[in-house]
Amino acid sequence: MDRSALDAAHEAAVRFFEQLPERKVGATADAAAMRKALGGPLPEEGQSAARVVEELARNADPGLVATAGPRFFGFVIGGSLPAAVGADWLTSAWDQNAGLFVLSPAAALVEETVAGWLKEIFALPASTSLGMVTGGQMANTTCLAAARHQVLAAAGWDVEAQGLAGAPRVTVLAGDDAHITIFGALRLLGLGDASVKRVQSDGQGRMRPDALRAALDTVQGPVILCAQAGDVNTGAFDPLEELVAIARSRPDVWVHVDGAFGLWAAASRKRRHLTRGLAFADSWATDAHKWLNVPYDCGLAFIRDGAAHRAAMARSAAYLQPSATDRDNYAFTPEFSRRARGFAAWAALRSLGRSGLEAMIDRCCDHALLFAERLAAAEGVQVINEVVLNQVLVRFEPPGASPAEGDRWTREVIARVQRDGVCWLSGTVWRGRALMRISVSNWSTTSQDVHRSADAILAAHRSSAPSSSGSSPAGP
Repeated sequence: MDRSALDAAHEAAVRFFEQLPERKVGATADAAAMRKALGGPLPEEGQSAARVVEELARNADPGLVATAGPRFFGFVIGGSLPAAVGADWLTSAWDQNAGLFVLSPAAALVEETVAGWLKEIFALPASTSLGMVTGGQMANTTCLAAARHQVLAAAGWDVEAQGLAGAPRVTVLAGDDAHITIFGALRLLGLGDASVKRVQSDGQGRMRPDALRAALDTVQGPVILCAQAGDVNTGAFDPLEELVAIARSRPDVWVHVDGAFGLWAAASRKRRHLTRGLAFADSWATDAHKWLNVPYDCGLAFIRDGAAHRAAMARSAAYLQPSATDRDNYAFTPEFSRRARGFAAWAALRSLGRSGLEAMIDRCCDHALLFAERLAAAEGVQVINEVVLNQVLVRFEPPGASPAEGDRWTREVIARVQRDGVCWLSGTVWRGRALMRISVSNWSTTSQDVHRSADAILAAHRSSAPSSSGSSPAGP
């Protein structure tokens, strides 16, 4: 075998990792430059594999964002642990179709092992089944497909055989601050936005138990309750124990928990109290490519009732040769053929161990608190949320400034930080106000990275201050 392409890829990857700590975090090229570098007509003649890889690494580099680096705090994106990267390289080399046991016993059994480890970490019931999917969107979709199956079956309707036409109406109860992927899942499942009845949240985005009780009193027929472990803006957790207790007052309610990143708080003895009541739900969605720090993509769909899970997902055909005794991964996901995601997750968990995972979660949360402390101490800066996990919401607004002026100033600070490149973070709108959103999810972030990033943010804040005349902030 000609190893030149693999050698070229290895050299480029190692060079990228070595540059990460000091690399400008944002991309250094715009769309026009990247289109010129990577586009153009398809050549008539091919090139050697090594040359193609070298050209791709060179031409793509200016358009890469250092999301894997220690000072990327945008959205909720983790880095990739070294063991997980190594395992992911092997996954590509092995090129296993992870759908059927017969195609890859290793891929099937590694997912079985990962499922066991994660159920222990999250303290989920032993009966819980796992599907490894692309991300939080498909994890929520898979869980809600099982929920749809179960609540309609309890009402005497076989949705897999009969579809939704003529089915009993399913009501979905979701908080005011439910994540957009819940609604994406409902659209894919044919339930749609109109199936959702909103339940009022408090000032931090936590669903109010009294509001849930009142909402349940107005609903008849099958119900799916979508609770949240870790609000995407504030990091706040719904009071799961109270919500589940209210839901269990009726036999026809399925409780789903969207815990895309917040579910990982269960791995920390310091933060585990936030997930109290978690184990009493019926399904749970989270991402390994967020806080387990494995390469994209790896979503996790957990469902208490494995029979409901399989009923919603499993299909059969004579040619498939399903296993009579062992795990066929396709029976737990919307996909048939797919990447063997379990290898990277297995490697990440094996390299960390239980104590290492806990330390990583706690370290990120402590860094978030340090961010909040540094920024809140500055004049004209407010930390808006209760920093209970890894999310920090920041407002830049001097005393006496109008809300509109505060919005402009905050957005300008964010833009300046992104252009500066010391760190990268994103913006959001929360309760009608423009805010900076800091998410700390990377295994390699240090307190020095936080201090360096806070310095850059505060420098952007000082240089973006609006004039006394109330005009818009100065340009760059």
